[in-house]
Amino acid sequence: MNERVYLRAPQSGDWKEWAELRRVSRSFLTPWEPTWSQDNLSKPSFRDKLRVYRMDWRHDVSYSFYAFSRSNDQMLGGITLGNVRRGAAHMGTIGYWMGEVHAGQGYMTEILSSVIDYAFDELALHRLEAACLNHNEASKAVLEKVGFRVEGHARGYLKIDGKWQDHTTFSLLQNDPRLSRKGWLEGKL
Repeated sequence: MNERVYLRAPQSGDWKEWAELRRVSRSFLTPWEPTWSQDNLSKPSFRDKLRVYRMDWRHDVSYSFYAFSRSNDQMLGGITLGNVRRGAAHMGTIGYWMGEVHAGQGYMTEILSSVIDYAFDELALHRLEAACLNHNEASKAVLEKVGFRVEGHARGYLKIDGKWQDHTTFSLLQNDPRLSRKGWLEGKL
């Protein structure tokens, strides 16, 4: 258990807090995310997202969580373990966002650690992947802190802020050393 954060599946009652956190963080998030639709923060759009999240969870293809502060139950951001593949792969891809007011305070390290433990310990995945824009030094640092290793450079990997952009790709295997929710590195060094 993390001392400062907890994660849970998004719920319909989260809409106002989610929309406000995203609204006030828009200029902070825009350079790192796909272009927002016109109705992105609307209640109907949020309900549609929740339907997709529930369906994906039931079909074991994606697990979305919102992160909250234990001290005041304030929403901090969100994280998704998506593109879950079984069979010979047993892998998934992690993506995340943080409200601007909460950035740079170490929360994402704790959030990532929780999702990594969930992916490996509860879902029995073998491999996790993540990618960030080549110039996103903060995201690179947090991924490396929790145990991800750089794998390479992906050209035109994702359409972010309206442009196809190159990304640095990362991976973490189930038996790699990693920062656990308890705050120490697990595994063989």
